Parts: sequence; structure tokens; C-alpha cells
Amino acid sequence: MPVAANPALSASVAPRLAAFRRVVVKIGSSLLVDQAKGALKAAWLEALADDLAGLRANGADVLVVSSGSIALGRGVLGLPRGALKLADSQAAAAVGQIALAGAWARALGARGMTAGQILVTLNDTEERQRYLNARETLERLLAMRAVPVINENDTVATTEIRYGDNDRLAARVATMASADLLILLSDIDGLYTAPPRDNPDAKLIPVVPRITFEIENMAGGAASEFSRGGMRTKIEAAKIAVTGGTHMLIADGRVEHPVRRVAEGANCTWFLSQSTPLSARKKWLAGSLEPRGAVHVDAGAARALFKGRSLLPAGVTRVEGAFERGDCVVLRDPSGAEIGRGLIAYDSGDAGRIIGRNTREIEGILGAAGDAEMMHRDDMALAGE
Repeated sequence: MPVAANPALSASVAPRLAAFRRVVVKIGSSLLVDQAKGALKAAWLEALADDLAGLRANGADVLVVSSGSIALGRGVLGLPRGALKLADSQAAAAVGQIALAGAWARALGARGMTAGQILVTLNDTEERQRYLNARETLERLLAMRAVPVINENDTVATTEIRYGDNDRLAARVATMASADLLILLSDIDGLYTAPPRDNPDAKLIPVVPRITFEIENMAGGAASEFSRGGMRTKIEAAKIAVTGGTHMLIADGRVEHPVRRVAEGANCTWFLSQSTPLSARKKWLAGSLEPRGAVHVDAGAARALFKGRSLLPAGVTRVEGAFERGDCVVLRDPSGAEIGRGLIAYDSGDAGRIIGRNTREIEGILGAAGDAEMMHRDDMALAGE
């Protein structure tokens, strides 16, 4: 099928890689690990680390979602190729994760970058409190100019709580971190009109302005025994990413310097988002969550919020409802009118104890240091936004 005949595609122009300020790069096991030897592809990793350093030098925050712990661990433990029992996979991950983390620390450290390891499960991105904790850790690492290296926690994940592929995990991480670009490095250079292994007439699609049913039907299956993904999961990842305001691209990771090659014009497929991470987040806050309570603010705090400030305890006059940290609550002005919604940084009990107080007093009142803001500006959507 010629690309020009596809109504889902248009003459949309692919963005420039240098335009993005926060980039998540996902690496699959088959790219990072020699499948026959169960050993790290050290030269490939060094070349990729050069690419990541280049993104950093251009002013971008960089995050990595890296598979490979099970593939490395099974090599160390001498486990056979093929499907593993869950307990063997967990054991392999426990051994391989140490090797994987060390490899990333050395590769990034040699280029002046500090690696910070984060292991997550599905619940960490689905439950609001754990989501907030993970997001705060990511933000803190990035503020310290570290590079978060994220992987699924295969040592404890079971069938019920695992992603099953790191493509969708990377998309969740990208939206959690408010990244504006997700790069999926793969064993194919993009989305084709048909699986190119089966159809020699398949054509690469350089830009996908929106994901339609027809686009979804172009996906094939997994290509490697070491990979849990495939084009189908990449399309699912793209849907997550673009809904969250993150552009996504699929590029060939089998070559050295794969990110640099994209910047130089190598084949790839871009999935374009129609929003930004911030606007998508505010839309989610405004209409997708059920409020668990309300926070009333004084006139000064209401004015400050509409000027782009966060909500401090000093500007809160009272709280209503029984809510927990991370729950959605309504913001009300002195007249009781709703002026917005957002995610609260304290549970209702602690919030009630610090209303009207200076931020410096929080630790003395609660017995532990807490967030300076009762609600951060990025975690709220005000009326009219």
C-alpha cells in the first residue's frame, strides 16, 4: 500500500532532535546483550553513552530505560536459552541487575555523568502515592544533573504486576517525567506499512501525525527471544506517550551511535503528540480524577495561584474531606467557588495541622520535614487553563 494513499498520514514534518529538552531513551535487551554469549556489548554501549553525552551537551535532560538484567544474569548463571520459569527469571534479574547498573555507571561516569538506578513495577506508575514518589525521585535526580537509569524490577515482579515489555514502561516513565521526547531504540528502523520481513514492498512511514486503527494494524510480533516487545507494543507505547504530550520515535539501535544517526537524518518513525506534557497533564488533572476533598484558600493565595505560584500552607484556611497524599482535591476561593483542582502533597490529617502556617514550621509541627508546597503548581489545573 503506498504511503501517500493512507489517510492517517500527512505531509507533517519530523521535528529536530535538538529541539527537545527532556529525552527518554529506551534500550532493549537484544541491543545491549550478545544473545549467544549472554555478555554485554561493551563497544555499542560506549557509543550510545557518547550520544547521551551529546544530548546533555545540547542542554537536554536525559533518562534511560534499559532492559538487559535477565539476559545478562542468565549468562552469568549459565541458564539455558529459551523461556525461563518465573523464579529463574527473578534470580537471573537479581544477578544481572548488578552487572547492568555497573555497566551504565561506568559508561556514563567516563563522560562526566552520574547514573542513578531506579527499579519500578506497574504499581509504581498506577498508584498515585507511589507515582508521586517515583516522579519526585526522577525530578530530584535530574535537578542534580544525574541520569536516571530505569528498569522493571524483575526480581519481584510477577505476571500480575509486570509490564511485560519495556516499551510501555518507557512510555509511562516519559509521561511521569514530563519528557517531551521518547526514543525507542529497536531492531527495526521504524514502522512499515507491513512487516518488512514478510513483505518486500513494505514502505517506511517517517511520520505518524495520529494513531489510527489502520496504523495499529500495521504492527507485527516480537522479533527476538530476548525481547518481550515487538511493533505491537511500540504502538501501544506510542499511544501512551502522545496522550501524555510526549513525541515518540522508533529508530534502529543495532548500529553504533544510533541517536546521533537520527540527528543526522537516519531513517526512523516519528509519532507526533498534539499537546505538550504540561497541557496534557493539566487536562488529566482537570477532568480525569475524582476529587477526594477540598482545600479553601484565602484571597492572597488565590491571586498567587493565578500568577503561576504553588500553594503554600500559609494561604490555606481550611480543608474538607478525608484524602491521602497524591489524591485529587478541589481548590476553592474565599467565596467557596471552585477555582481549580490538583494533587495534594499531604494527607488530610497533616494538611489540617499546618494550614495557615509558615513553611519553616512544618517540620516542627509534623515531626519530619515535608514538602514546602501543599500543592505544586505543576500538579494543579486552574479554571481557564
